[in-house]
Order: sequence, then structure tokens, then C-alpha cells
Amino acid sequence: MRLLEFQAKELFRNYGINLLPSKASTTIEEGRKHAKELGYPFVIKIQVPVGGRGKAGGIQKCQNDDEFELKYPQVLGLTIKGEKARAILLEKMADIKKELYLSLFLNRSKRCYTIIASPEGGVEIESVKNQIIKEVGLGEVSDQVAREVAKEMKLEGKAADDFVDILQKLAKLTVEKEAELAEINPLAIMQDGSLMALDGKFVTDDNSNFRHDELQKYQEKTEIEERAEKSGFSLVELDGDIAVVGNGAGLVMSTLDMLSDNGGKPACFLDVGGGATTDSVYEALTLISKMHRVKGILVNLYGGIVKTTVVAEAFLKAYDDKLINLPVFARLKGTESDKAKEMLKNSRTKIFDSVEEAINEAVMGIKR
Repeated sequence: MRLLEFQAKELFRNYGINLLPSKASTTIEEGRKHAKELGYPFVIKIQVPVGGRGKAGGIQKCQNDDEFELKYPQVLGLTIKGEKARAILLEKMADIKKELYLSLFLNRSKRCYTIIASPEGGVEIESVKNQIIKEVGLGEVSDQVAREVAKEMKLEGKAADDFVDILQKLAKLTVEKEAELAEINPLAIMQDGSLMALDGKFVTDDNSNFRHDELQKYQEKTEIEERAEKSGFSLVELDGDIAVVGNGAGLVMSTLDMLSDNGGKPACFLDVGGGATTDSVYEALTLISKMHRVKGILVNLYGGIVKTTVVAEAFLKAYDDKLINLPVFARLKGTESDKAKEMLKNSRTKIFDSVEEAINEAVMGIKR
């Protein structure tokens, strides 16, 4: 789960990380109220879960009421990389001396957190050659390690002290929330030598979110995802064109990965769950039919608790009702799979012996 900037900063504030005054809103009426409370000048920042906001016009300086009335609705109406504004953040303008970069990320291959820092901030870290990289295990960052990084950054005096403080607090937040990434870019040195987090990125580990009720308020679900939850199955909308259906989160996730590795783009993660019925699978297909970018359906089903015939019945009913008119590529194994294959034999569903074959045909099929 990738938090929006204002949500990440809410967590930063809870852990005592230095921030400029700011307020988030979703309407211009609310924005006007916040503008009076903050006072000019401030920056208007679109809140979307993607980068490149500045280049797309999503960050605008605002000096007075006239500029606010012009720029706020413009920014609110932007779509950046397919993402519409979810909120607008008004933040006091900063008197910046220098921009730095700081992040901690979970390095799964080495099973530890890694600090990445750079004296060059405000740009994508991949484009910066002058990087400081330090592995710090799975615990919090010690004062000694934090000061070593500050020294390598060539920070002195108050800037060094603030850097150590912010790094340790960011590490504490990252570890306690079991995050995959916490990033401050830029981490700005102000004219008085103090440091401020001017932007924030925070990505949680979905596998650990069930342990953090306090993070659930940041989980945004689409209307389709909420409807799926009420129907007893899991659905997460993605930005591709092939809907992926299976039973069991692990099976569906691995299918998503295999599809992506073969050049396909998943349109959704759909786990029909262990308690699937013909009605619930039919409802799942109903929701897929409402996702207009979907061009094909990939089914990877291993019957155990759920009989594959239950899924077959739902597909046949959906065909009869003209609910779906998309190519379906399926691999069916397990309980009653032979019977399910026979049921679907003369339908629009193409049956394959392996998931690899089904994926290859799905990728090629939607391109024809």
C-alpha cells in the first residue's frame, strides 16, 4: 500500500520528523479555509500515488487569493499517469538552502533494511551517482551509524544533528510499521541550517498490514473492490488488460508475476477464495465485466476446497446471460477438473494443460 504524501507526512509528524505547516483538502471550499489558516505564500500539491507531479503541473506556487482561485481547481482537475487527484495538499513555502535525499527500504534479498542517502535531492535517486548506501539490519539505526552517514554527507553543526535525529526517527517509523520503503525527497537544509522533510513517500508491506489497524484508514478501495469484499472474495484493480482469476492468494500472485514476466499486463488480482460458490464467482465475473479496459480473462484454478465445476458453472451462466464476451484462457487442475473441462468444452473458454501455455496464449490472444 503506497501512501499519499499527506498521509506519509501524518506518520512523519507522529514520529517527530521536522515538517512545514500543511493541510490536505478535497474541495476548493475546504481549501479556501486552509489557505486562510496557513497564510500566503504556500505551495499547492496534487496528491496522487505516482511520481512526476512537478513536471505534470501538479505542484504550483501560490502567492495570493487570485492565484489560489485559479490554480487550486486546475491542480484538482489534473490526471497524472492515469491517476486523478485524490486530495490537494497546501504547504507553506520553504526558504531552501540545499536539497538532500534520504530513504530506508527493505532489502528482501539480504533480509535487512538499507539506508540510501545523497547530498543531491529533489531528483530521482536512480539518476544520482553520489549515493551513500548502508545496510542496517532489521532494527533501529544507532546514533553511531546515523552520524557516520551524516559525515559522509559532509553535514556539520545543526544540519548534522538534525539529520541524525530525522534518520533515527525515520528508521523507528519504518521498523515499527514494517514498511517496505520510507523516503524523504527532498530533505531540505533551510537557511538557518535546520532540516525539513519537504516530501514523503511511504510504502507498507501488504503482508503485514493485518498487524497494523492504525494503517487501515489509508487503504483506499474502489467501488468494485468494496463490492467484492462484501461478496466474500478478494479483488484488487490494476492498470492492465488481462483479468487474473484464481483461488488462493499465493497462486494468484504467482500467476500475476508469470503474466508480467511474459509481457502481459494484469487488470486485476481476483482470488475467489475457499468459500466460493457459483453465485460468488458469477458476481466476480459481473465485476470484471464493469472493468472496461479488460480484454481477456486468465484463469488459474487448482481445485481443493473449491470444486472446479463450481467455477465452470459460473462461467457458463455468465455466457448464457451475455455477461461476458471476452476470450478466456484457463488452466484447471484438482477436484473435478476433468468434469469442469468437459462442461466448458464447447464454450468460449480455451482450456490448457499448463499455466504457462494459458499465459502465452492470453498475451498473444489479446494482441490479435
